[in-house]
Amino acid sequence: MASHRDRPIPLRVSNKKGYVWDVDDIAILRSHHHICGVLAGTLPHLSQQNVFLGVPLLLMPEEVVLLVDKGGPGFAILVDDQNAHHDPSAVELDKWDSERLRGIEEQLALAEEHEAREALNPDRAMSENAILKRKEREAKKARGKANALEPDQSLSTPLSTESVPDPPGPPDSSHGSGVTVTRNSVTPYTVHVPGTSSAFEWYALSNHSFNTLAAARDAGIWDYPKTPFERARCAVFRDLWEQGYFMGGGIKFGGEYLVYPGDPLRYHSHFVASVIESPAAPLRPMEIVAHGRLGTGTKKAHLLCEWDEDKQAATYYSIEWAGFG
Repeated sequence: MASHRDRPIPLRVSNKKGYVWDVDDIAILRSHHHICGVLAGTLPHLSQQNVFLGVPLLLMPEEVVLLVDKGGPGFAILVDDQNAHHDPSAVELDKWDSERLRGIEEQLALAEEHEAREALNPDRAMSENAILKRKEREAKKARGKANALEPDQSLSTPLSTESVPDPPGPPDSSHGSGVTVTRNSVTPYTVHVPGTSSAFEWYALSNHSFNTLAAARDAGIWDYPKTPFERARCAVFRDLWEQGYFMGGGIKFGGEYLVYPGDPLRYHSHFVASVIESPAAPLRPMEIVAHGRLGTGTKKAHLLCEWDEDKQAATYYSIEWAGFG
């Protein structure tokens, strides 16, 4: 598994769940490594927040194990995101505040330069006067139509029009106190918020990142897999992934995974996969019937995935409901 990057992909762990925040990392995982995950973040000013979601990308625990354990050294790392943020020092805060103020000053200077250019442009300077003149013409036309409807008024009598006051012109520079009046007393500016925490000096990524699952387990931020069934899930997931399948969560269809022949944006899933942790694990006939009926009802075949820890091999059984007679 090649990384396609000059740095490992950080999988930020919070509450023992792995998240990917970088959009480029999300694109690389999907296009090059068949890792889809589920978008879990909201998009600002967008309705139906439960339908259209954004970053971060929430990974299944099997995907995290695959990326860290089988991705090769330096491909992905686990990051203790909570402890990676430490309290900033006074020097770091002063530096951040000075950069923020410098950005505001640059924006204000650009705004003043823009206003100066607008003042030198006569077309834009007369735009408000043009609007007032148009309103004046429309008012005169409306009054003319109203006077024309009066029957006893002589046609030779000129239409009486009220005098419309001229729009106020610019203040005389030779009189007055010399104070310049502006439309807004405060020029607006934008506060830029960094998209990633790595932009802050008080975010210590290197001090709280782990290259192996064992190191993350010792640090107490990751403990998956810890049971035989969880190890079987990871093994089956890896085996199907190595065969080129895309994997998604299958809880809505009565299984552990949905198995896609290609990208889920282009293909429907062909299988609903259920994991059996060992050849000795019991499997009731009613489970087989239920899986077969449910898979056929959702136009999929149900895949029973049996993992043999001793042989380090997976065996697959496909179940479909068939008619008789």
